[in-house]
Amino acid sequence: MKTLPHQQNRRQFLKSVGLAAGTAAWMGSVPVLSQQASAAVRKIPLGFDNFSLRSMGWKAGRFLEYAAGQKLDVMFFSDLDVFESHEDGYLRELKARADGFGLRIHVGTYSICPTSKSLRKEHSPPEDHLRLAIRVAHGLGSPVVRCVLGNGEDRKVEGGIERQIENTVKVLKQVRSQAVDAGIKIAVENHAGDMQAWELVTLIDAAGRDYVGATLDSGNAAWTLEDPLVNLEILGPHAVTTGIRDTAVWETPEGAHAQWAAMGEGNVNWKSYVQRFGELCPGVPFVLEIISEYGRSLPFLRDDFWAPFPRVRAREFARFVAFARQGKPKAAFQVPAGQDRKAAEREFAQSELERSLRFCREALGLGLK
Repeated sequence: MKTLPHQQNRRQFLKSVGLAAGTAAWMGSVPVLSQQASAAVRKIPLGFDNFSLRSMGWKAGRFLEYAAGQKLDVMFFSDLDVFESHEDGYLRELKARADGFGLRIHVGTYSICPTSKSLRKEHSPPEDHLRLAIRVAHGLGSPVVRCVLGNGEDRKVEGGIERQIENTVKVLKQVRSQAVDAGIKIAVENHAGDMQAWELVTLIDAAGRDYVGATLDSGNAAWTLEDPLVNLEILGPHAVTTGIRDTAVWETPEGAHAQWAAMGEGNVNWKSYVQRFGELCPGVPFVLEIISEYGRSLPFLRDDFWAPFPRVRAREFARFVAFARQGKPKAAFQVPAGQDRKAAEREFAQSELERSLRFCREALGLGLK
């Protein structure tokens, strides 16, 4: 780990890690995979996160019907509000419907960090909300409960992301017995710029690997200056569920810009990604969370950008800069002139998701059905 002095000029730093002369020399080539690893790629379940189609306003039952119509393996409900009830009878009926469709359910919720502004008032105290999520997940047969710490603003609080990690771990430890008894892994996501992959691993180790794992989010990686393939190498061994989408990252005069995209429309090398995913994440589903309307500027050539990142791992950052150099600008979504906004958002979301599902099947060979 290398400490980056705040007074050091960022352009000088880039030169110091060899980027001015090119980074490809030490990155190495993609390894040749065994027949066993190639076979693992063909056994990766495919699903999607209901957040991809939140503009539809559907409840859980309608999402199950849609996922079945798309011949998917997993339906990920990443919030508890999508359910019409949290009562046991309703959960049993919903699970029976999913079983009839041949769908596995994954369950999630939002922030569980008591000192994050992302924690919703109705989810406080977070340990009680997390217990509810565990009960709902158990009732639906979900092996996981996805949750998040917060977002990039949590890097800016007093004590930085380390303080927020510590407070999140305290909450997790309070529900360990419930999670273990239910046979459920709490899957903390690298979310919206809050943690880099190695920081999330620190959280998992502090809480306990026996009941805490990762929700590996390939798109959020770019928001913390990570090449999604680097993020995969670090988080893959801890992943129990996922949130996958493509990202277009390109250089700008002040650093880079990241724009989320449908699968195959950014600059992630998905064939290499999926092959490595099959090795590192056996049995973990490839869950699409396609939210292409979001983008973020990453002006890392400005000194004031780095205050929330007091420590930087130079080789990983170099990989991100190399990743950005491969990309081309991608326009953000805009509502067509004269079209109703809500209708345009629904049409856009469904088109992006279904195009991404086709790419995963046809180009990557994903899905069990």
